[in-house]
Amino acid sequence: MPPWLQLMYDSFWRLFTAGLMFTLPLALLSFVGGLVVGFLVALVRLYGPQPLKGIADFYVWVIRGTPLLVQLFLIFYGLPSAGVTLDAFPAALIGFTLSVGAYSSEIIRGAIVSVPKAQWEAAWAIGMNSTQAMRRVILPQSVFVSIPPLANSFISLIKDTSLAAVITVPEMFLAAQRIVSVTYEPLILYIEAAAIYLLFSTALGKVQNRLERYFRRYE
Repeated sequence: MPPWLQLMYDSFWRLFTAGLMFTLPLALLSFVGGLVVGFLVALVRLYGPQPLKGIADFYVWVIRGTPLLVQLFLIFYGLPSAGVTLDAFPAALIGFTLSVGAYSSEIIRGAIVSVPKAQWEAAWAIGMNSTQAMRRVILPQSVFVSIPPLANSFISLIKDTSLAAVITVPEMFLAAQRIVSVTYEPLILYIEAAAIYLLFSTALGKVQNRLERYFRRYE
């Protein structure tokens, strides 16, 4: 076996395990938390009182207007100056959750707005109040619109988790960097890491397609 192939074989499970133990859990937890934050922010921006709207608008403006890498540095390296010290994984989780929340709020808000106003009027006409109309009529229809962009956001998040390496989260990219520091073979190791990221993204893309076909049956 050629040396480069032996190196890839020896390092594969170390990289793949780091992906399963840190990359995927970080992405999944951040995405779920970000969806909750994004849904609440979207509702506040659409229907909340003016002071809360201002806070929500400011949050989305700041998160979307600054690099994710800078946000991670502020949380992990900056907050200790203010007396708040976080471990690497919770710091990354907070950073990615806030980022997903800002972007997903725009997706959810757009999906809700895309439902025709006549749907609201029809729900009110049969005696529903606004909360019931939102829960029973508007949200189910907005799901069909929001699934493709939200799924794309999750796949992008899988790749963005590589940024967590800069704050010492032992995810897949940091595992590759540590092997490179010993073997001095950056080209081979980074190609292998990229291939595993591609494997994860491809599998999630297949799941996205199945979800879209499933919900399209009920649309």
